[in-house]
Amino acid sequence: MKASSGFAPAKINLSLHVTGQRADGYHLLDSLVVFADVGDRLTFQPDSKLGIDVSGPFSQGVPDDSRNSVWQAAQAVGWSGRIAIEKNLPNGAGIGGGSADAAAFLRYFAQGDVAIDSEIALRLGADVPVCLSELPQRMRGIGENIAAVAGLPKLHMVLVNPRVALPTPAVFKALQVRENAPMETLPVEAGEEAVFNWLSEQRNDLETPAIAVQPVICSVLAALADARINRMSGSGATCFGLYATANEAAQAAARITHDFPEWWVIATTTVASRPS
Repeated sequence: MKASSGFAPAKINLSLHVTGQRADGYHLLDSLVVFADVGDRLTFQPDSKLGIDVSGPFSQGVPDDSRNSVWQAAQAVGWSGRIAIEKNLPNGAGIGGGSADAAAFLRYFAQGDVAIDSEIALRLGADVPVCLSELPQRMRGIGENIAAVAGLPKLHMVLVNPRVALPTPAVFKALQVRENAPMETLPVEAGEEAVFNWLSEQRNDLETPAIAVQPVICSVLAALADARINRMSGSGATCFGLYATANEAAQAAARITHDFPEWWVIATTTVASRPS
């Protein structure tokens, strides 16, 4: 039985609007999601018994049992074997993490005309459905309403995480306004400059409550102040800065690493939409 590999790219919420809350407590979102060329790496080896091995710079604290989202994904589809996860992304950082890993397993399992059950994906986590593809997408509802976004160019960015814990429930608990305006229509056909202008007018409604829980996010955003756009991703604490070129992003990453050596900092490029 040959082992297969998978990649779980970092998920970046370029915008995240909280548009309401359902009676069951789930929040309604409207978000533009892209994926970067950095992420976790996984290896799958079919076997008679399910097991997980975790390694990498962010392996500490990652469960290797039924608490792991990849384990849960494998159980949900009745697969057994050894799964090796190389954790290269910070945990609980607003950039996919366990959801991206679970989606990577589901993509592996779906090879050979096996359809991915969208309900299973959503049960594993609100971000799992959007992480099933590496292409830019608009995510709405509680994560189940996914639509591809055409014409979005690749973007050069710096990701910065101050290595602090930021549980998502704590951020939503600190959210004061839960019914906000959705995103406007993305003007992708108007060119890259129009995309930047549009993004500058969008927001992340979780940024303010996240700062209330972890004020260091203000320092992260300040470190990215030279970017064309700087914003928090997801429920944090990772923030991104968008730059005009890869060279500018690399220079910014080097500067921030020098000034804040304890932070996780990386320059990356996002995946563009496929031509229509």
